[in-house]
Amino acid sequence: MSNMPDKPDTWALVLAWLSQHAPLLYAAALSFAISALRIIYGGGTRRQAALEALLCTLFTAGAFPLLEYFGLPQNLAAALGGGIGFIGVKKISDLADRFADFKLPTRNG
Repeated sequence: MSNMPDKPDTWALVLAWLSQHAPLLYAAALSFAISALRIIYGGGTRRQAALEALLCTLFTAGAFPLLEYFGLPQNLAAALGGGIGFIGVKKISDLADRFADFKLPTRNG
């Protein structure tokens, strides 16, 4: 088994990438942990906790660019991830459906 060759340029690139994306990674990890613990505390199974945590993590990663769009600092990424993890995907989905029904009424209504 060969050892990994020492490439300082590669490690410098990896560390630069990690430092540049630290707020996103921290927000996603916080969202994952909070949502998994919330499901476990509520009596859910490990499978439910893993799936909810994964969905919250992906939703946090998808919502992260909104901070830049609205001109908010990236320091709010932890609050974004924590909030999404605490609220959960189902509740956010329900809120989005209610917002869409309010803004986009149906033809029959």
